[in-house]
Formats: sequence, structure tokens, C-alpha cells
Amino acid sequence: MLPLADADVKVAAQYPLSGGCTCAEVRYEVGRPPMVVHCCHCSWCQRESGAAFAVNAMVETSEVLVTRGRPEFVETPTASGTGQIFARCPTCRIALWSHYSAAGEAVAFVRVGSLDEPSRLPPDIHIFVDAKQSWLTLPPGALAVPQYYRRSEVWTPENVARYRAVTRRQ
Repeated sequence: MLPLADADVKVAAQYPLSGGCTCAEVRYEVGRPPMVVHCCHCSWCQRESGAAFAVNAMVETSEVLVTRGRPEFVETPTASGTGQIFARCPTCRIALWSHYSAAGEAVAFVRVGSLDEPSRLPPDIHIFVDAKQSWLTLPPGALAVPQYYRRSEVWTPENVARYRAVTRRQ
């Protein structure tokens, strides 16, 4: 289960949370707390983000409301070979959220850095830390796994049920 402190931060945040691209052509809102927030250290996320990791908040796509503009959906390859679809601003090209094949279009992986207040969604778990940059030190007590994990061992039962309901997966 998620550490209570992190869950409290997400629930205490005022929803909806607003976000958008750098040029402000595309703006969006997230309507409810995410099921989980991943800080992914895999080499693929490092390449895509141009940084040491990517931070993604998983939320039902129905909870992501575009309030200005129209994102462009761009299919990109993944290490697994199944691909993902990024919602990007058509002008400044900033990635706002994506859809991975495992969850399909039902779940949006919102790029936390594209939120107006990204500090409201700290990571619940660090994943693929086997590929983490050696110079990066995780916070003391941070939940971290070498690769990935079983949702039922990390998420709250309510968030597992949300995921199953939207993806229709058991």
C-alpha cells in the first residue's frame, strides 16, 4: 500500500489541478487524485524526457479535460515494442500525457511536470531503479523497486478497483 503521507498530499490537493504546455496553446485539468504517481527511471523514459527520470500520474482519461486548444496525438515506440501515444502541444511539442498499450486509452499517464503545481503530486513509487542514474540519490524512505511491481501490493484497494473498472482487467 502507498505510504499514508503521500496519499494525504494527493487527496488534500484542490481538484481539479490545472496544467498545460509551455506556450499555453493547450491547457487541461485533472479532475481527481491519481491512482498512483510513478517516478520512472528506465532508460527509455530518460531518453524521452531528456532527464534522469519521468514522473507520471495515472488517472482515468475521462478525468483529463482539455480546457484550451487541441493536443496532437503522436504514436511513439517503446522498449516493449508495443508503443505509446503521446498527447503533445502541436506548437511547442511539450508532452502533456500519454497512453501506454497495457492500459490503452482508458488511462492517461499525465506528465506531472506539465502541471501548474507539480509539487502537489510527489511520486508514490520509484520504478525501474535498476536503470537509475548513479549520481541520483532517492529520498530516505522512498518506495522503490528494481523493475516494476504488482498493483495489489502497492496501490490502495480503491485505486486497484478504479484501474480494473476502467480497463476491465482483473
